[in-house]
Amino acid sequence: MAFNKTPKVVTRFIDTYEYESVNQSGNVVKIDMYDGENKKHFGPTELLLSAVATCAAVDVAEIMQKRRKTFEEFEVVTDGIRREEHPRVFTDIILTFRFKSDNITELEVVKQAKTVVEKYCSVASTVSGVAKIDVRAEIY
Repeated sequence: MAFNKTPKVVTRFIDTYEYESVNQSGNVVKIDMYDGENKKHFGPTELLLSAVATCAAVDVAEIMQKRRKTFEEFEVVTDGIRREEHPRVFTDIILTFRFKSDNITELEVVKQAKTVVEKYCSVASTVSGVAKIDVRAEIY
């Protein structure tokens, strides 16, 4: 079976609720499953939401730049809704693309972001069989 090989990530035990993942370039991400004031790093579900947002954001930013749209700031606010029962998978992921811009409209951001999420973002495509992904935009 032929497949496209992706970079390897090694995840190491630090403590029962604390781990670190290292990619082939040696970059490290610390992860924990603590709550409240003990929380020091992203948790696995937060990393998943961040991965969906980042994967889509890079293409949306590139599209806007190719269309000669200018922006001072750009962020994606990502919310996830999870099932109450185990496994507590995400049933919905809401991506709100926020631009500070004088020449970008919400309509064009939503249109481009939906295309990216549905056709180009491999992370969104991976989770879309389980979670419905909704795209929104805010221009300020």
